[in-house]
Amino acid sequence: MAREYIARDPRTGERIGAKPKGARKGVGIAALSPDSGPWQRLESHEILPLADGESGKIEILADGKRWLLGRIDGIKALAKVPEKDAERAYDSLVDALEDDFPDVRIAALKTLPSFSLRRQGILLHCLSDRLQDDEDSVREEAMTCLKKVAPLFPSGCEEILRRELRDPRKDHRGNAFEALKLASREWPEVGCLHLDELIREEEDDLRIRGSMILRTIASKGGAEAWDLIGWSLQDKEVRVRRNASKTLTILADVEPRVAVILVESSIGEDDRQIRGSVIKALKKLDIQSPRVVQMILQGAADKDLDMRRACIGQISIILSGQELREAAGELLKKEKDPSLRRKLKSLAMDPDFEGTEQEKNLKLAAADYVPKDDDLEDIPAPDAMGEADKRQSGRPSSEEGR
Repeated sequence: MAREYIARDPRTGERIGAKPKGARKGVGIAALSPDSGPWQRLESHEILPLADGESGKIEILADGKRWLLGRIDGIKALAKVPEKDAERAYDSLVDALEDDFPDVRIAALKTLPSFSLRRQGILLHCLSDRLQDDEDSVREEAMTCLKKVAPLFPSGCEEILRRELRDPRKDHRGNAFEALKLASREWPEVGCLHLDELIREEEDDLRIRGSMILRTIASKGGAEAWDLIGWSLQDKEVRVRRNASKTLTILADVEPRVAVILVESSIGEDDRQIRGSVIKALKKLDIQSPRVVQMILQGAADKDLDMRRACIGQISIILSGQELREAAGELLKKEKDPSLRRKLKSLAMDPDFEGTEQEKNLKLAAADYVPKDDDLEDIPAPDAMGEADKRQSGRPSSEEGR
């Protein structure tokens, strides 16, 4: 019998307790348990005798119906036993996983995820065996089980995933990559560990499938994830590069300095999908960065129309004045697209010399207002002010002066 497995945090090596740190938020015992059913009505003292086959069927009343519960139901309920019976329940579950009857093995696989939160032992070793079971239905249940436990016990599933990811059977390989993606959401370093191996594989399918997980680790995978993205952007298979390029907009938000380097290395790509991802990332980058300015100017003269359109739309943001007019003038010499030519002409024009009369006068200061002669006639002369007005203003009248 294989030695007992101890689940450990892949970062610290510390033992994972009854409530693993890697458990997804909102995923509790209910999500890991078998589908709801009459087995949930079993009393704790009834579970073990039923699961071990020591007692006959138990009749219960549930949902207005009478049910006869047998060994399968007892196995599904093993995670409900009290702590004092946990070791015995563990032995019963291991026996069920190795049972001769496929239905018993399937029931045990349904229980394994929830029970593993209490005892791991050799349960993951048993899961590995069931993934290679002779019965299709047992293997299918084992694949479902793997997707549940991989995010909980990444170190325990490491070798299982490594084998399943390379399994020649399409369903096994696809399931393993889905399990790896789920594990990578909680443990980005686990994703990096496997992807570091997968991107070195000669088989294109492994690299393509692996590159689809890069988006999952892009924001939290750190320098190791950035390296994986950079290497994938240089892969000989275009589908790998496409998947890697989809991470650029994510990095532009969380790690803009890294994004600038990766965008710069991919700006010359010929593939339309990759160039689309590069354009989206370029629009998110800090336009004050000299490297970004240079990339925008380079893209404005690119052979791809979409790239030119996106970059020409930004040069009026990164440049101004004479620099803008000179850059637009140089681009205009080679531009063939009518709409872009019109835009470049407007950017290259100096309104002080080539604009309309209104544009030329925009910078002139407003002249002071000069009243007309007609306006002056309406203003009374100081000597014509009435006596009452003078007294109101505090000035003496002519008679008072005399």
